[in-house]
Formats: sequence, structure tokens, C-alpha cells
Amino acid sequence: MSLSLAAEPLSYYFPDQSDYEQQIPTPKQVFGFEVGDRHLRHDQLIDYFKQLAQASDKVQITEMGYSHEYRKQIIATISSKENLENLDDILAQRRKSGKQADDAPAVVWLGYSIHGNEISGSNASVLVAYYLAAAENGDVEDILDDLIIVIEPSMNPDGMDRFTTYANANRNVSLNTDPNHREHHFQWPWSRTNHFVFDLNRDWLPLTQIESQNRVRQYHYYKPNVLGDFHEMGHNSSYFFQPGVPSRNNPITPKENLEMTRLFATYHAKALDKDNSLYYAEEDFDDFFYGKGSTYPDINGTVGILFEQASSRGYAQDTINGVLTFPYSVKNHVVTSFSTLTAAQENKQRLHDYRANFYDDIEDLADNESFAGYLFTEQHDQTRLNMFLELLNQHEIQAFPLSRTYNGKEVDYKAGSSYFVPLKQNQYRVIKTIFDQVVSFEDKTFYDVSGWTMPLAFNIQFAKVEISRGLSISSSPWQPKEKQLAPFSRDAYAYAFRWDDYLAPKFLNKLLEQGIKARVANQAFTASVNNEAVRFDKGTVIIPAYVQDKSSWVDILVSIQKDIHIDVFDLQTGLNAGIDIGSPSIVPINPVKVLMIGGRGVSEAEVGHMMFYLDGQMNIPVSVVDIYRLNSIDFNDYTHIMLMDGKYNNFPQGTGKRLLAFAEQGGTIYGQKRAMKYLASKNILQASFTSKSEINRAFDTRDLAYDDKQDLTANKRIAGTIFNSKLDTSHPLAYGFNKDDLALFKNSTDIIEMPSKPFITLARYTSAPLMSGYAAEELIDLVSGNAAIIAHNVGKGRVVVSDSNLVFRGYWPGPAKIIANTLFFSKAFSVKVSD
Repeated sequence: MSLSLAAEPLSYYFPDQSDYEQQIPTPKQVFGFEVGDRHLRHDQLIDYFKQLAQASDKVQITEMGYSHEYRKQIIATISSKENLENLDDILAQRRKSGKQADDAPAVVWLGYSIHGNEISGSNASVLVAYYLAAAENGDVEDILDDLIIVIEPSMNPDGMDRFTTYANANRNVSLNTDPNHREHHFQWPWSRTNHFVFDLNRDWLPLTQIESQNRVRQYHYYKPNVLGDFHEMGHNSSYFFQPGVPSRNNPITPKENLEMTRLFATYHAKALDKDNSLYYAEEDFDDFFYGKGSTYPDINGTVGILFEQASSRGYAQDTINGVLTFPYSVKNHVVTSFSTLTAAQENKQRLHDYRANFYDDIEDLADNESFAGYLFTEQHDQTRLNMFLELLNQHEIQAFPLSRTYNGKEVDYKAGSSYFVPLKQNQYRVIKTIFDQVVSFEDKTFYDVSGWTMPLAFNIQFAKVEISRGLSISSSPWQPKEKQLAPFSRDAYAYAFRWDDYLAPKFLNKLLEQGIKARVANQAFTASVNNEAVRFDKGTVIIPAYVQDKSSWVDILVSIQKDIHIDVFDLQTGLNAGIDIGSPSIVPINPVKVLMIGGRGVSEAEVGHMMFYLDGQMNIPVSVVDIYRLNSIDFNDYTHIMLMDGKYNNFPQGTGKRLLAFAEQGGTIYGQKRAMKYLASKNILQASFTSKSEINRAFDTRDLAYDDKQDLTANKRIAGTIFNSKLDTSHPLAYGFNKDDLALFKNSTDIIEMPSKPFITLARYTSAPLMSGYAAEELIDLVSGNAAIIAHNVGKGRVVVSDSNLVFRGYWPGPAKIIANTLFFSKAFSVKVSD
């Protein structure tokens, strides 16, 4: 069906017929078209807000930073001239005490389109800002007197431009509402995500992405009373605003937060009723995982509210509710933006009281706990430890260094590598959500993950401390500082660096790229360094002087070390206690060239997570090749092929045989989750898996009623749960790991049955594996004792697979080194399945 629809004027969005200040530019004057007529690009959005700020003394622009693709992230602060002149003082008082004077303005943050293809929000932000700056009526003046309004017009600049470019390029001149039309179906990878294909609405707590880090820094500067989070959903839906399903609220969130959300809902309903718009609440979504834009605020003294508008995914689309147009989608977000502001203004004092009580309650809440805080330590990998400390710091959590070793029940917490986080601080609730291991839940259905205990993700040992009296801690919390590197001689016999450090793979790859030859020690040894005996474990990388070709190789080594900050030890002799530098147990490491299979059918999220680890963090180039191009690719040009989770039923004919030949001739294949089953079906991987019928038989369904259907479905899922595994630390793929307990994040029911042959299993789930999150007892029993990661020979090559995403969402650095080991050390082990 084609339509001829005229662009909607300002009066469509604001039917009150207000007068407007003439010096304030309208959107049409800047863009050349009305909002809703085209999908705005990010540069157009930024340009409009800058012009708005130049023309109005009610608008200030703050540049937060840049996205991965170097698009500016901005916020616009809109309020009365007096409030803006005193903005720093007003916000400083909020940060200092958590309390506000009765006449102080409340702060409302409106964040739009964190998913790049949910674009109606960003377009609505232009209209909201224009009206606040230009409308001449008493209601707006009152709002600006009583509120400081923070507008983040584009929460995902890179995803936004990926979508708008596609949507505008594929839009017909004669509008086509057919849902099958190309305009409404984006290509792989979706524009929902950022440059690294990360869902930024899952990154408020992990803070792995630069966009999130920039945002949260400003969030804590403003510490808003209310945060509106504007999204889109399926085209056959209507409009959703929170509260969501009541039983899916995280119990850490204060009950009054839900009451405030319900109060605001009455304002949204009243506003949408005026247009007879369809809407609903309390039937969908949840407020459980604190990594989202509507939930992270809830543990920071803010009322977070999610809004979801049915999406036209283009300009107009046929739906069960009739033709849904883009301007209509934009309008609904404009309506609820103003209903949020009205609710905040009319309930300003209640918001002040809520925020004051939120912080006043912390001391009592902490006193009612059975422990005083958390101790954590990491004694081998300073980089990974600092990454965790920096995460806490970004969330304004204070971690105090131990000044003397504390002897715990299971581990000694040594000074210099151990920290104490007291519960009794303003971020009490954030501390709880980062450290708690929760395994009991009222509602077993999760919109997102059920477990995210951060120290487990970082593979950092931690424990609750009942009484802090016995601890010797510094008076000042941790602050980031540059690592001090010990100097090394420039004329050594050889150089060595340990594999413990998180950035060791990055360091090694840089050396190999620069033509420096390196070797790995497959046995431990003790060498003399500065006349002291120093032990080096398996996995230590050796750089012998004898084998180098370049005369400037030491200069290159020094330069790379200054950039990556890895401790390098100079060895003055090849004679050691244990293996010597010329030993056959010290073997060459070859440069790697990695191909990762992508395209429709492959999990774009998992491809993005792996790209972020390898390319973004380790600076190891990865070639992502779409499935449809595989027949034109010579696999032998690569050393490694990686398959993330996916369906893999649309591979070109013969791909399985080509992959098998690649491995047999010496290549290494890595696969995870459903990719394991594909590799097994092609006789590349020798493994068996728990079948779907076995999972179904594990559940007794004889007495279930129809109302139990949703619960049964929830019980048969593993929706993001942390399980404990035992790692074979003697295995070359475990180089750099110093303990055998390894937490893994599992979000599928792909289960590897324990191989009968020895030496194949790198990691195996324990007999009681559940550490954090929800899993039905039936599934826990199936996971228990089975394999998590296995590896074996395939001819001259190797295959390595995992049933979990070892680099999940970029905040699982704990098991990530297994990926690097697969790249650099896959030939350091040999297990023949045919023996």
C-alpha cells in the first residue's frame, strides 16, 4: 500500500496554539523540513541544539565526549535563566548532602533513543527542547522555574546514524506501508547497537563502552530526581510506560520508587487519553537488572521510568491498529516527555523528600546487614584489578586499600593488592548490586539477565567481612594512578614477561606485528633477575636476543612497553633453575590472522563482544566475513576461524568440509554455544550434547494447569546465570590463570556432556555450580559435572569450544584470556581424540 502523507506541522505536536519567541529557530528553519518528515541524522540533531543554545538564555549545551566513531555526545540543560546562572551551586548542594531546600528546583533527565533504530525519541527531543525554549505561556515558565531539565537527544550516536542513513536511503518517494518492504528491515548488524554492536541499554552498570562512561559521569554530576528513558518496540504494539510487572522489581529498589512511578503513570495516561492513544502498563518488561536506563537510576536516588512506543521502523507501516506513521510515534514521546515534566513539577516536594529519605535510610540499612562490607583481592593481575577499581570509582563507590595483610578464612588479603568496600556509604545499593550473589527470586521470568555479580565476572576473589574492626585500611580511597615500570637493561641475553596481566596478549601481539620474535615457556623456571631468583610460571613469554632480525628491536620493545605498561624482566643468562632459554619446552609463537564469521543468522551481539575484546581491548585485528561471502574466501589465508553463537543453517554448500580441511591442515577453530553443535555435525568437534528432549523430560509437567505455562517456559531457560567451573590450570589454554575456580556466564541451555576421554576438558562445572542468578533445579542438575570448555586436535590443527560467551558484554575479563590463549597457544597442547 502506498500513501501520500503531508509533513506534520508544529501544531500537530503542540495543539495548544502557544505563541513562540521569534528569535528561537524552529526545527524546520534549521532542517528545511518538519520533524517527522525525514529521519534526522546525528549531525543535524547536534547542529539544532547548538543553534537553540545560541538563541536562548534558557538552554546550555555540555559536550560529554565522543562515541567510538567520534560523534559528539551532548546534553542540553534547559531551565530558567536564574537556575542556569546558579546551576553549579545548585548541583553541588545536591551532590554534597542528597538534600534540597524546599524551593530548590528538581532535576529531570530525558534520555532518547539509546537503541539507534528506535529513532522516534531523538526526533521528539528536538520538539521538546524547542517548545521549552520558545513557548510563551505561564505553564512553561513555571516548569522552567521549578525544574532543571537535562535532555540527552541521542544516547547512541553511531547506531542512530547507521539507522537513519539506511532508513532514508531505502524510503520510497511514494510511501510504502507494507511491513515486508526493505525500509522496515535493517541489515545485519542492526543499528540498535553502537560501533562494537553493544546494547548500550545493558551497559549502565558494566560501563564497558565509552558512550556509557561519558553518560554516567554526567549523570552523577546532575544526580537527577527523575530519568525518562525513551524507546520503541514492535510495530503491532501500542505505547508502554512503567511500572512494569510488579513482581519483577528488584527488591533493592525502595518501595516508594514504585509508588512514585505509579503516580507518574496517572499523568502519562491522562495526557495520552486526550488523543485516544492506546497504551498499557504493568504487563511487560521489568525493573530487575540494574544495567538499564530505567533501572540504574533506581539504585541512585532517581525514579527511572521506561517508555516504549510502537515503531514504524521507517515512515509508515501497516499494523493491527491501522497505519502507524513516524510523526505519530514522535508525538507520543513528546506527550509523555511533557507529562513527565508536569508530574515532576507538581510533585517536586515529594521528589525532594524521596531523595532525602533514600540517602537517610542508608545508615539504618547498612546497620541491619549481617556484615560490614566486602574485601577483595587480585595478587597477580594488576591491570584486571585496576579495571575493577575503576568501575567502582565510576559508580562513586569508595574502595580503601589495606595497609596490612588480613588473614581471611580461604585467602590472605595482602596489602598492595587488596581493598575494603564498606557498606555504609552513599552508594550502598550500588555496592549491593555489584557484589551480591542472589539465587532466590519471587518471579522466575527475566527480561534480561538474572545474575551479574561483578567480582565473579572479573575473576576476583572477594568475601563479606562481618566486622571491619580487625582491618588496617588506608584513610583515603583508591584513586587511579599510572603504573610505575621498573627499568630493564638494553643488552640482556633475553627478556621475559608474565602472562598473568590482562594486557599481556595485547603486548605480545604488538611485538609480533613489529617483527619481534617471541617464544612461550611450556614449563616453569626460575631465573636470576638483578641478582635475585625470580620464578616464572608456564605461559611466560620469552624474547631471546639471538633470534631477532631487526637491529632496532630493543627500541621497539621499549616503545611498546611504555604504551602498554607491562613489566619486562631482563635475563642476563640462558641458564636457569628448571628449563633453560634454549630448551625445546620454550617454543616459538607465530603471528595470528583471525577470521570471524558474521552475517544474518549469527549473533551480532556475540560477534560484537568478541570484537570488543580482540580489536577494542587487545588491538588484534579481526576480519569479519558475512556468511554469503564464505565461498569466495580462502580459509588458508588465516590462522584462526571463530564462530559465535548462531543458527548456521544457511552456510554455503561445502562450508563444513572446507572448515574441516582448514583444521586438518593446521588451522585452529573456535566456536561457542550453538556453533559447537554445528562443528560436531561436520565431524570437526568430537562431542555430545544434552538434547532438547532430555531437557523436557527433566521437568514433571503432569499436574500443570494452563496458567503454569509461562512459569514452565521460564524454568526451561537459563536467562543469564553465573556458574562455577573448575579449570585445568596445567593446560596451555589456561596459561595466566592462578586458581582453578572460574566463574562462567551461561545464558543458554547448550550443555556439553562430559567427554569420556581424558585431557579434552579444559573447564568442568562443579557438582553445585550455581553462584549467582536463577536456574531451575532441573537445569542445574543437567549442567552439574558436565564440561564447559573442551579442546582437541583435528589433524594438524585444533578445535576449541565453549558453551558460554567468555567475553559477555565486555565485562567478563575473568575467562577472556582463554580466547587469547586459543589464538597464541593452541599448538602448545595436543590431545588426539582417535587415540
